[in-house]
Amino acid sequence: MEKLRCCGNFLESSKPYFAMISLQFGYAGMNIITKVSLNRGMSHYVLVVYRHAFATAVIAPFALIFERRGQPKMTFPVFMQIFILALLGPVIDQNFYYAGLKYTSPTFSCAMSNMLPAMTFVMAVMCRMEKIDVKKVRCQAKIVGTIVTVAGAMLMTLYKGPIVELFWTKNIHPKQSYADTTGTTDKDWVKGSILLILATLAWASLFVLQAKALKTYKNHQLSLTSLVCFVGTLQAIVVTFVMEHKVSAWQIGWDMNLLAAAYAGIVTSSISYYVQGMVIKKRGPVFATAFSPLMMIIVAIMGSFILAEKIFLGGVIGSILIVVGLYSVLWGKHKENKEREGEMEIEDEPIKPIQPNMLLVGDIEANQVLELQKNEANDKLSTLVLTMPVPESPIKHNSDHK
Repeated sequence: MEKLRCCGNFLESSKPYFAMISLQFGYAGMNIITKVSLNRGMSHYVLVVYRHAFATAVIAPFALIFERRGQPKMTFPVFMQIFILALLGPVIDQNFYYAGLKYTSPTFSCAMSNMLPAMTFVMAVMCRMEKIDVKKVRCQAKIVGTIVTVAGAMLMTLYKGPIVELFWTKNIHPKQSYADTTGTTDKDWVKGSILLILATLAWASLFVLQAKALKTYKNHQLSLTSLVCFVGTLQAIVVTFVMEHKVSAWQIGWDMNLLAAAYAGIVTSSISYYVQGMVIKKRGPVFATAFSPLMMIIVAIMGSFILAEKIFLGGVIGSILIVVGLYSVLWGKHKENKEREGEMEIEDEPIKPIQPNMLLVGDIEANQVLELQKNEANDKLSTLVLTMPVPESPIKHNSDHK
């Protein structure tokens, strides 16, 4: 029985780890499948439309079932918040990310996405949502981590270096892969890097502005996600009509394009939202974001097999710098959350009323107890007790004589 109980406790405690590892495999698969679809000619504008249409179709029924009651009123300020969130997320972030992915490689794109915590920290400081105290170690860690992360991104953008040969890629020929990623020029590489940085910046802005929207939709997060995906789909349709003038770009069949749109919408925009929300609720946001570098490693291995992707020395060094900066920022954020939790516990602790005739010895130091005892003794000595002689009873006096 004890062994079964220990195994049950181990499986229960291991659930968040398995969930986040599986989620990183899901994200990695999205990057690989999307890269193949883009290389085969699918427009990233159309891909964004189909992706968020799938996401809306999957999330909206759950929002209607579980969050029908107590829906916030749709006022103009609330609508503008949703409109801006949809513009930053589904439209700007996804289009720039897919364009950058098309010009670079899945591993490079995943490495750039690890800049998100540092970008979010910078945006929060600019919006005065984050206070900087240079004297504290946690603030120093976040500042240094942000600088190191930016340095790693700049190194990856401006320096490629020699090709790093992996032992399992020596016998793989580019013609054997599903899509060749080695034909990009240095000019396309820099262009893709800039697009990925802009996508990460838009993503960070989304997180900062989402904090205000979540105050309105505190108990209706599925509804907020459904509205953002739906409005983002409408906005992406308008952008696609402006940018894509060919009707054939909208055509999609039972091929890799449909798989890329459905996979990205269902897995990375629906299932991942639920899984990541449950993990954050149980273990905190720092635990969830700490697994993001694992996606880069998975994509590098999968990309070398499926896409015959070549890994450059500059990308390896830059990725290491970004990961080091990422964990520095996350460590500082973790310490900040711990300090806030401690302050909240102190503020929420009730103050016990002290009665005048009640002495709590456990709350007073030993020297204070001795001082109190001395004071009580002095009080007894200084008190005058007057005793009056009481005459003996005559009955008792007479009995003594007998």
